[in-house]
Amino acid sequence: MIYFLTSSPCLPDSPALNPANGFVDELRKALPGQCSALFICSDPDQPSLTYGFAEDMQDSFAEIGVTLTDVTVLERENQDRCEELIANAGLIFLVGGHVPTQNAFFQDIALRECLQDWDGVVIGVSAGSMNSADAVYAQPEEPGEAIDPDYQRWLSGLGLTKLMTIPHYNQDKDWMLDGMRLYEDITYADSMGHKFYVLVDGSFLLGRDGREELRGEAYLIENGALTQISRESDIITL
Repeated sequence: MIYFLTSSPCLPDSPALNPANGFVDELRKALPGQCSALFICSDPDQPSLTYGFAEDMQDSFAEIGVTLTDVTVLERENQDRCEELIANAGLIFLVGGHVPTQNAFFQDIALRECLQDWDGVVIGVSAGSMNSADAVYAQPEEPGEAIDPDYQRWLSGLGLTKLMTIPHYNQDKDWMLDGMRLYEDITYADSMGHKFYVLVDGSFLLGRDGREELRGEAYLIENGALTQISRESDIITL
């Protein structure tokens, strides 16, 4: 399996794939000219956004010379065919959305087990990247979650990587949630005893052949402190 765990695979305000940090070049290397694609919903009961995203990605991949064939969306209506759909896919998209909602669906369809012997390419987007970790940090994002004592910030993920990622730092670094600063007051405190790899849009984690590379601008939050560990165009082997 080869995996690309992205913050966002697209250019700002465009469905076109972002070539920064070698993303498009590495996709071309990893994928054949034609590839069957499966898009796994973040919310299986509201799949319309995923269908729209899948259409956009068909066009965007065609622009880089990769034809997505047999494009399918895995949602509530066809989740009983999960194993079959995964077996027939050469490319799987784990799309963005609400981390706990997506995680619950992944648990429902036993996605971790379905991917154990699957040999293809995975592209994680935002929440999909976060849920790809073995242990998932579900950073609070919706109003009320940061102050809800029952909100589960630690979940079991797909186990593609040991690294916990957080996307969209360029957008969310100054975000306020429930009267607190998302990073300084919430995430820093949650990092005690943990490491969070924080990505900006255009950066990604590339896993292949038992190795992982961090591509582009990224930060590490550990034990309550944030440190920049890479810049645009950097490649760090982890």
